[in-house]
Amino acid sequence: MHRLTFPPHKRLRRKSEFDAVYARGRRFGNGFFAVTASSNDKFGARLGMAVAVRTAGDAVERNRIRRIIRDSFRLHQHALPAVDLVVSARPSARGARGAQLHASLAALWKQVIDRCASSQPG
Repeated sequence: MHRLTFPPHKRLRRKSEFDAVYARGRRFGNGFFAVTASSNDKFGARLGMAVAVRTAGDAVERNRIRRIIRDSFRLHQHALPAVDLVVSARPSARGARGAQLHASLAALWKQVIDRCASSQPG
């Protein structure tokens, strides 16, 4: 049984980590989010978020979107391959219902699993 937590070692924090993902990563997207995924040498998926003021609006809405991204990642992290992920919100995510955003992220996690798992070593 896996623990469904989001510990610090599962997070991307440094600009250099984000830059590496953007430089080498594969891009996936849908109406609400864009995901860039790059394989890593760690033992599991790590998450970084890019939710801009211009895209999401005020702090309340940005933080709501971030909470939904974190929660969705937390629930799906054990199914994901060893990749670094940067999730960016698109303007249509602003004001969308939480269920719509969760469904959108679940579809993107499935794309990451289908397209990135086959390129994993091992």
